[in-house]
Amino acid sequence: MTQRQDDKPGNKQKPDILGTEIVAQSRLFKIEQLELKFSNGERRTYERMRGSGRGAVMIIACPDPENFYLVREYCAGTHDYQLGFPKGLIDPGEDIIAAANRELKEEIGFGAHRFVQLKSLALAPGYFNATMHIVLAFDLYAESLIGDEPEPLELVSWPRAEAEALLQQVDFTEARSVAALLLAQHYLEANPDVFKQTAGTC
Repeated sequence: MTQRQDDKPGNKQKPDILGTEIVAQSRLFKIEQLELKFSNGERRTYERMRGSGRGAVMIIACPDPENFYLVREYCAGTHDYQLGFPKGLIDPGEDIIAAANRELKEEIGFGAHRFVQLKSLALAPGYFNATMHIVLAFDLYAESLIGDEPEPLELVSWPRAEAEALLQQVDFTEARSVAALLLAQHYLEANPDVFKQTAGTC
């Protein structure tokens, strides 16, 4: 049976977690093993990357109605430089907006007076329990904080009208940044007056 777009997800019973164990751990990652029992009686062992539970933020910062900011930074997973939106983990005690503002100051040297939360994304939910919160930032102001980057990030201003060209960039391949771009473009096209609003109205 096909689920209509306006239907709520079904109340499918989740498997019972019979036990958990951390089977490997490094400075950054924990691998957790789960013993599961499904509603039909089937038992399986799963493994997942266990995050902090606080999640992370990715920010599309708009200095004006025509442009947004990206950063180019080194990514160890691919051993290459990637173009993407500023992002980072939510620190203990922070909410999503506070984390977004801090990351902007650390990575691009700007804060923002106004934010719009677009969507929370799962990254490979079969293996990770991490959440990335996508946030738009407006009414920027210059302010820097010292971050944990090993080298200065390259700040790139990109025209919104050339979003399609960005999607064709060979170094713009990070899936969360691609999703964030599409979500931001959809929101901004549907809400053209957002740049006329003042701080605290979103």
